[in-house]
Amino acid sequence: MLHQLSWKVGGQQGEGIESTGEIFSMAMNRLGYFLYGYRHFSSRIKGGHTNNKITVRPTEVRAIADDLDILVAFDQETIDVNYKELTPSSIILADAKFDPKNPEDSVAPLYAVPFTEIAAELGTSLMKNMVAIGATAALLNLDESVFQSVVNEIFGRKGEEVVAKNIEAIERGRHAISEQIGDRVGTWEIAPADGKRRMFMIGNDAAALGALAAGSRFMAAYPITPASEIMEYMIKKLPLVGGAVIQTEDEIAAATMAIGANYGGVRAFTASAGPGLSLMMEAIGLSGMTEQPLVIFDTQRGGPSTGLPTKQEQSDLMAMLYGTHGEIPKVVIAPSTMEEAFYDTIQAFNIAEELQIPVIVMTDLQLSLGKQSVDPFDYSKIEIRRGKIVEAVEDVESKDYFKRYENTEDGISPRVLPGTKGGIHHVTGVEHDETGKPSEATGNRRTQMDKRMRKLQHVRFENPVYVNAPHEEADVLLVGFNSTRGAIEEVQEKLNSEGVKVNHAHIKLIHPFPAEEMSALMDKAKKVIVVENNATGQLANIMKMNIGGHAKTKSILKYDGTPFLPRELTNLVKEEI
Repeated sequence: MLHQLSWKVGGQQGEGIESTGEIFSMAMNRLGYFLYGYRHFSSRIKGGHTNNKITVRPTEVRAIADDLDILVAFDQETIDVNYKELTPSSIILADAKFDPKNPEDSVAPLYAVPFTEIAAELGTSLMKNMVAIGATAALLNLDESVFQSVVNEIFGRKGEEVVAKNIEAIERGRHAISEQIGDRVGTWEIAPADGKRRMFMIGNDAAALGALAAGSRFMAAYPITPASEIMEYMIKKLPLVGGAVIQTEDEIAAATMAIGANYGGVRAFTASAGPGLSLMMEAIGLSGMTEQPLVIFDTQRGGPSTGLPTKQEQSDLMAMLYGTHGEIPKVVIAPSTMEEAFYDTIQAFNIAEELQIPVIVMTDLQLSLGKQSVDPFDYSKIEIRRGKIVEAVEDVESKDYFKRYENTEDGISPRVLPGTKGGIHHVTGVEHDETGKPSEATGNRRTQMDKRMRKLQHVRFENPVYVNAPHEEADVLLVGFNSTRGAIEEVQEKLNSEGVKVNHAHIKLIHPFPAEEMSALMDKAKKVIVVENNATGQLANIMKMNIGGHAKTKSILKYDGTPFLPRELTNLVKEEI
């Protein structure tokens, strides 16, 4: 039995590749397995090669597998693009319709299975994906009943006949491959799982659910890959709790509309990717100057310009920290797992309101769209903190303007919502005095700037660095952020088993930088290796700016649009040490 199975389905975009992967994943998830799925797709609506690679284990998994056990191909390009991931113990299941050819240097056998022909016999060629699922079930020694509940859920509304046809397609697919491989049926069976029910979601869904749990009731956004699923999730869910989503004309409007809603007292946010973040920069400055809360999700993708819209990259980091003109306090958070995407989002909303500042929740395409198994979230952990909202002004009879921007010791001024009696004040994006009236006086400028910047001394963020440091003195400290965590964890485990002392730190709070925590970890390591998906080592440079360590800090960079794989990263780390 296998401890880990890696399964991939590929073909042309628009011919059911995503649904095939979804059906397989749903079934394995319901058996209690842990899954990690990563989808490769072209930046077009229809056409172009796409594939969905899913890693299945009875134990937790957070990284894409290096190798491939089963490749399901609906066209020749799928074989040509992906066969090098196969091993001698792997197998290719290809639709006989396109007369598949196995490359000369392929080490895995190819079996042509009449997916489309069988589906057409059952009434429609669209069911070829169900035939492929049946063939997969034979390889894994899974009974067709495993897929019964999934088929009922997906096709039940179309009637019993449609459900029966899809079940028959699965049975026919199982029979078709069984006839060809004989006693190899069940060769790829996976060790039993614990049977526990878990959620199976992408990072965008986890973040959106976190926003709901944090009390957000308004989202303004413009669709963009890979952030669109956050908006799509909220469109379905927000109305159920009295909230609303507005699709704006552009990202400038989205950010300013979210600021306006926060000014009115509603927890509001927006979500975008690098190009949209660029357009939001002036609005982020407005949030900082007017001291209005604002939460922004930036789902990083390949840049610059349109760049690689559907590929992995982590190159927006410097833009998030330093993109705005002028200086304002802001917080940048970088979750690395589904759980962190949920809980850290809640922290983001609390920080935004407590400090009255913009907070950017940074993810990347792999985390945003990668699909993982996750245990149900613990809603008892949720705490809503709204900060210094003044519900009643003490001297309501005073004709003086309310000191909305009062120079306080912690830099956080009292905040009133529109309509609060006695709370009249001026709001403007130009420099202003304590009541909001424009002022260019030099003394006032220093006072207000110092006041705003003091806020960063009061950021309340739990566990700013994820640490796995079993060694008091390490040969190497591996550092990363966002989705590189899974690959780094596997590298750490592998190298520690070979006698190399490896510690791991994953930075979750990028700004203000957790210098004290990282300095302590770096002091215990002979060498520090920072792993990131960009060309200039942005995280490494931020570390050097905040804590030094130039001589011992090295970078491993990847910027070809694909995520790090564990074996690839292991070899790169070995070269550095």
